[in-house]
Amino acid sequence: MTQAKPLKNKKTTTDSAETILELKNVCKSFGDNDVLKGLNLSVKKGENLVILGRSGSGKSIAIKCLVGLIHVDEGEIKIFGTDITELRNDDLNDIRVRIGFLFQNGALYDSMTVRQNLEFTLKHHSPNVSSAEVDEAILEALESVGLEEAIDKMPSELSGGMRKRIGLARTIIIKPEIILYDEPTTGLDAITSREISELILYVQKKYKTTSIIITHDMACAKITANRIMILKDGVICAEGSYAELEKSEDEWVRSFFI
Repeated sequence: MTQAKPLKNKKTTTDSAETILELKNVCKSFGDNDVLKGLNLSVKKGENLVILGRSGSGKSIAIKCLVGLIHVDEGEIKIFGTDITELRNDDLNDIRVRIGFLFQNGALYDSMTVRQNLEFTLKHHSPNVSSAEVDEAILEALESVGLEEAIDKMPSELSGGMRKRIGLARTIIIKPEIILYDEPTTGLDAITSREISELILYVQKKYKTTSIIITHDMACAKITANRIMILKDGVICAEGSYAELEKSEDEWVRSFFI
């Protein structure tokens, strides 16, 4: 397997960057189950924000709210300065095409080759793209994840780590400004998990993406995060760098780092 070109483990700094994504007092309930209870967070352009939390804390619900897959009960979700909670579906789709989503399992179409998976995504996003542009974009995306040789393979022929890489290639082929990663290293061995984490950094640097990374994997968080937020009972209970939170005086916060 060809490896993506490595970058030094140096995260992009974003201190002076503009806020590209913001949640204000977001609430979401399902019947009597209050999942998000006034969630507030913001992400700066070019930043990797990692969100940690125990199972059932609302991480996955929050990320689905971000792309309008779940409608919030209260609050604002501003992306590129626009409150998406007030948008009609057509206008919401104009925002969605600027956002990439890497699902836990890669979410590849099993009946399509790697080439066809990437081509389908690109043509759905850009219907008027030429054949030459499609070929060029596919090769660039596969080069970025170090899997040029997998172009004509079926998903069933790929390992779990390779499927994640191809899923990421399919995400970056549309050149999204924001990428949402949902448990990007789940189910992978430690070595492959590290490779995926370093690839997230590589994509951040090469494509200047802004990312939210939902993970239980503390090694992934340490490698990828510019900043970490910890979600508890539907609200953010702690925020800071990996080093800051690891030394927190709060025993519950420190428990993530043991």
